[in-house]
Amino acid sequence: MAAQPSTDSRERSGPGIIARLERLQVWSLSYGFIIIIGLGFLFTFYDIFDINVSFIQTCVDLKPGCTPETALGSLPLPVVLNLAGYVVGTLVLSPVADRIGRRNMLLITMLITGLGSLYNAFAPDYANFVIARVITGIGIGADLAIVNTYINEVSPRPARARFTTMIFINSAVGAMIGIWLGLILTTEAEKWPLGLPFAVAGPAFGNGWRWMYGIGALLALIAVLLRIQLPESPRWLIARDRAPEADHIVADMEERARHRGPLADPDYDIPASAVTPPPRVPYSTLFTNPLYRRRILLLFALWFIGYITVYSYASGFTSVLSALKYPPPEAGVIAAVGSFGFVGGTIVMTFIVEKLERRYWLPIAAAVTLIGAFLIAVAGTQITVALIGSILVFAGFNLWVSPTYALSAECFPTRARTTGFALVDGVGHIGGGIGVLAIAPILPHLSTLGALMLISSFLVIAAVLAQFTPHTRARNLDHISP
Repeated sequence: MAAQPSTDSRERSGPGIIARLERLQVWSLSYGFIIIIGLGFLFTFYDIFDINVSFIQTCVDLKPGCTPETALGSLPLPVVLNLAGYVVGTLVLSPVADRIGRRNMLLITMLITGLGSLYNAFAPDYANFVIARVITGIGIGADLAIVNTYINEVSPRPARARFTTMIFINSAVGAMIGIWLGLILTTEAEKWPLGLPFAVAGPAFGNGWRWMYGIGALLALIAVLLRIQLPESPRWLIARDRAPEADHIVADMEERARHRGPLADPDYDIPASAVTPPPRVPYSTLFTNPLYRRRILLLFALWFIGYITVYSYASGFTSVLSALKYPPPEAGVIAAVGSFGFVGGTIVMTFIVEKLERRYWLPIAAAVTLIGAFLIAVAGTQITVALIGSILVFAGFNLWVSPTYALSAECFPTRARTTGFALVDGVGHIGGGIGVLAIAPILPHLSTLGALMLISSFLVIAAVLAQFTPHTRARNLDHISP
């Protein structure tokens, strides 16, 4: 009869380390790492949203003949190509993270993003502005996939969506900073609530948009310097046959967890695939497996359709409202106040996101978005009603993002998790670009109600698709995706 391995050797083996990691019920890394990762996400979403209010000034400054009323017609190109950059970045760079590590690629992607933002700040003309947006998109597309993979792999099993949402709070703050800075630096002073009395744009200061991208580059530099401190994902280390390094990290995590209470015994029922090294071409792991092919198609459709709503509001809300005859400062105020809904909704979700399965949040998100859009449409001259509607819109269309981030990362195995996330979320960003491109010419010919209902309706379709996704809440990652 073969000798049984000692408890110590079993705990230090690859499956044993994963079993020890899975038993942790609380966040067991330094809470400072949440701030570090969050700062990167703050910049990422700052960059996504900084074009919202500021683009009107950018267009007028860089493109001959552009006016606030016609700026919406010029918005689709930088938005679509920025999102095309997402696709290129996520498809090319995200699989590299499955090969060289999550932490190393987090440094590279943030550096690319910062350089793109710096290029934007000094863009001499509209063509260079668009090119800079592509470069920034390359970095952001890959960064989103890798951050969500990393958080998913180091978070405690009962709270993966909660910690994804906690990181997402920083995204909301970044979005809010991007929108409000745009309002301050790129719109002219107007009496509240038709604008900001202390806005600084005017004939003597028509390049506030450049300052916005310069600030973004500085935020990216800070994020790069801080990310150097992050540990590597233990799951990835094990898949690369670097168990001693993974054991050291997990032992530190266990020590932190013991301060919060006794640890449960490890469950050594870990699939052998959990320690399978990533192939040279991670895409092969996914496309040769019927389970993962189905998940890719479903989650891609979900993100593609949902992002039509998200990016129409996130990148184009001010331009959309201006095309619907709102004065630009007032349109900017409505969008800026809406960002409080983004922050508030994300904070609330941190406490409740684990109460429901991931897929059940999407219908709730769609309903909140539709209610907000309806209030804006019927507000007329009642600016307070429009502001409440904007808060609900931003809270609604972002309500589904963090649980769907968690769901997408959970649906793929460690050996190709970043690649899988890249395929569904990264490539799904094409929907945001196509949506803005296709919808923008139609909106001026619709009523305000018709335009906003059209934009919001895509989130309803995404919510229906989400109901066909798997149950993942509180399950072992390697059982969800063997």
